[in-house]
Amino acid sequence: MSVVSLLNVEVKNNPAPFGAPYEFKITFECLEPLQRDLEWKVTYVGSATSAEHDQVLDTLLVGPVPVGVNTFDFDTEAPDLSKIPNTEIIGVTVVLLSCSYDGREFVRVGYYVNNEYSDPALVADPPAKPVVEKVVRNILAEKPRVTRFAIKWDSEESAPAEYPPEQPEVDAQEDDEGAYAAEEAEAEAEVVEGEGEGDEKAGEEEDAAMADADEKAEAATEGKAGDEAASDAGSEDLEAESSGSEDEEGDEDDEEGEGEAEGEGEAEGEGDEMDVTDDNDGKQHGAGAMEHGGGMEHQQHQAQQHDVMVH
Repeated sequence: MSVVSLLNVEVKNNPAPFGAPYEFKITFECLEPLQRDLEWKVTYVGSATSAEHDQVLDTLLVGPVPVGVNTFDFDTEAPDLSKIPNTEIIGVTVVLLSCSYDGREFVRVGYYVNNEYSDPALVADPPAKPVVEKVVRNILAEKPRVTRFAIKWDSEESAPAEYPPEQPEVDAQEDDEGAYAAEEAEAEAEVVEGEGEGDEKAGEEEDAAMADADEKAEAATEGKAGDEAASDAGSEDLEAESSGSEDEEGDEDDEEGEGEAEGEGEAEGEGDEMDVTDDNDGKQHGAGAMEHGGGMEHQQHQAQQHDVMVH
């Protein structure tokens, strides 16, 4: 718990020219007597990119501090322009109000500060070197950023805890590492048992799937064998039909051969002027017809007798 609490900060003479002093009215409360003074400080941030341009505008020691609510005014000089880069004068920066006790900072208040030209012509076309006489600063007093720090005051009891507090009643308790190890081993055993049951169930499911696959394969083999048998039977029927067709074609050829032989015989009988060469051709034709059927032999013999009679 902080012994000193900041209650309010009033920013006076705001807005103001850039070279005007900073004026604050500070109100705080002290809860118990203090052995040392409070150190208040105002810092101007000269650059947002480097802390080397920061400058302390003023410091103030307040004490002895009575218990209760206290108020005082804190006025500082304007920042030194020679310590601020020309590119950082115009624009937004920060001013800090802080308080420390015995070298230990316990509160800090930050304000944004907007520095801009009061002349519209300079705003529209700012010069390379700032014209400080035409610059006006505006502190955003309505939006401070307050940060508090826990510090050690006069007594050791007020010091913040740097390490976890001692707990002798907890240290006196028995070590439960053995019980924790037993619980952990039991949990691992349950996990292993669950994995074993899962593997066994998976094995049974795999066996059932394999059996089902074997049954389907046997059924497919039997169906294929039946299809092959039916295919063979169909092939035999087709062969039988093909043989029957060939026999019928042979019979038809024989009948045609016999008809041709008869026609030739008649032609030979009717032609009295046919020579021997034509008769030999007729014999050859008759011999060829005998190879197709035996019914042609008698007709050929009659044809031969008829030829002899002609000559």
